[in-house]
Amino acid sequence: MIRKQEITTFEFPENAIIWDVRDASAYAEAHIQGAVNQPIANLSADSLTQVSADQPIYILCGGGSKAPRAAELLEELDSSREYVVLMGGTRAARDAGLPLVQGQ
Repeated sequence: MIRKQEITTFEFPENAIIWDVRDASAYAEAHIQGAVNQPIANLSADSLTQVSADQPIYILCGGGSKAPRAAELLEELDSSREYVVLMGGTRAARDAGLPLVQGQ
């Protein structure tokens, strides 16, 4: 199941699995604290084995175009999981004053 949530109103659960699906250089420029770089080009069934099947995967990108595509790809791989697209992405988080991290 794919849900959507505005990143500016999202309350990050403790131990949330957050995948930033941008390429490594964009991720290194700035990303949400706690986000793990999982470039969309590298997503596979193997990627999903890293996360417990009952844990939602929160997905974001830079501005909101790659994350929905990534969620659709992941749902094709395993439709029994919950995917949450964080709408607005890193740019909206930055504009809202959410803390961002630079580097890997």
